[in-house]
Amino acid sequence: MIRKFATVPGFRVVLAGMFLATILTGAATVIAQDNPAQPASAEQTPTQPAPDPTTQAQQQPENQQPSGQEAPPEESSSRRRARPHEYKNWSFNVGGGGSLTNGTTWFYARGGGPVAAAGVARNYSKYFGFRADFQWDDLPLRSSALELAQAPGATSQVYSLMVDPIINISVTKRWGGYIVVGPSFYHRSGKLNSSAAVPGSACNAFWMWWGACFNGSLPLSGDFLKSNQNELGENFGGGITRKLRSNLELYAEFRYLHGSRNNITTDLRPITLGLRW
Repeated sequence: MIRKFATVPGFRVVLAGMFLATILTGAATVIAQDNPAQPASAEQTPTQPAPDPTTQAQQQPENQQPSGQEAPPEESSSRRRARPHEYKNWSFNVGGGGSLTNGTTWFYARGGGPVAAAGVARNYSKYFGFRADFQWDDLPLRSSALELAQAPGATSQVYSLMVDPIINISVTKRWGGYIVVGPSFYHRSGKLNSSAAVPGSACNAFWMWWGACFNGSLPLSGDFLKSNQNELGENFGGGITRKLRSNLELYAEFRYLHGSRNNITTDLRPITLGLRW
């Protein structure tokens, strides 16, 4: 009988094994559907409730601005406040010195006459502005000019009004410079103490420069003793500055002045030392 069992075909044993495997697979599927697997993060991290917006708003600091809102006007104005500029809107200068003559003026007036000047500047930046100056220059007549005028003595001067753009140049914290150039108005006047010249006589070169000629001769009224004439012209020059204090500077200036009218000219080269603040 044992021998008969051994002769059972092998496929019956294989069929029985496949049937048993099918039963075990179905049982595992049923168990998996009844107990679904949980994510590992859910087992490790407990679920927290969502924060309450009201509680979060109460816990926010009072001085902290919520996102998306603009700063108060006080803070905005302080942030937008412009930096103080490094120049003054207005500056003033006074000075004095001596004047040299040039051109035709040199033949009749000697250099070395005193100079007095004062000015004011409106600055639009650290480097640019407009400056107006009033200046007085003494013009002492040469001895040769007094001989031509047949006069023992005389006084002569020039009043100048200049309006110029000014360009300031910063070199160091203490040293600087500037350049001026622009139109000018000149009033030259003078008076002879007396004269032996005869009214109506022909004018020489001095009387023409003096501005007393009328149709080539001295006026019969004798008004040639005085001279008053207005001239338009230009000026240009520059200066060097040395800072003494935060709001005070010492300056040295050189200019060239030229005026003319009816072929009568006035040429000066004043040198001025002064203070600027």
